[in-house]
Amino acid sequence: MLNKNKSRQRRALKTRARIADQKAVRLAVHRTNLHIYAQVISADGGTVLASASTLEAEVRNSIAHGGNAAAAAVVGKRIAEKAKSAGITAVAFDRSGNKYHGRIKALAEAARENGLQF
Repeated sequence: MLNKNKSRQRRALKTRARIADQKAVRLAVHRTNLHIYAQVISADGGTVLASASTLEAEVRNSIAHGGNAAAAAVVGKRIAEKAKSAGITAVAFDRSGNKYHGRIKALAEAARENGLQF
């Protein structure tokens, strides 16, 4: 029997396999009800090159609640800035099997606006 989480995990595996074939640096997004997390992971999948989340002190001070699209946009901006400072301009977007709307979309668009290409 399939449920929502199993279906999401199946979609995530498919996406990650395709990104691994491309040997691309990936921007992985994880979301919970309260927070959203983003990591830039190396092409071999072994190293986190940059990360940002709503748990960071600077982000927490600028947002009221970590589980909304406004907070996701702040995290998207921060991850783009951190990736650029690490010398990364192009990534493959790994949405972890989640639909591309709401908080996931807000994070992706904010990262694009701040210079990350995917």
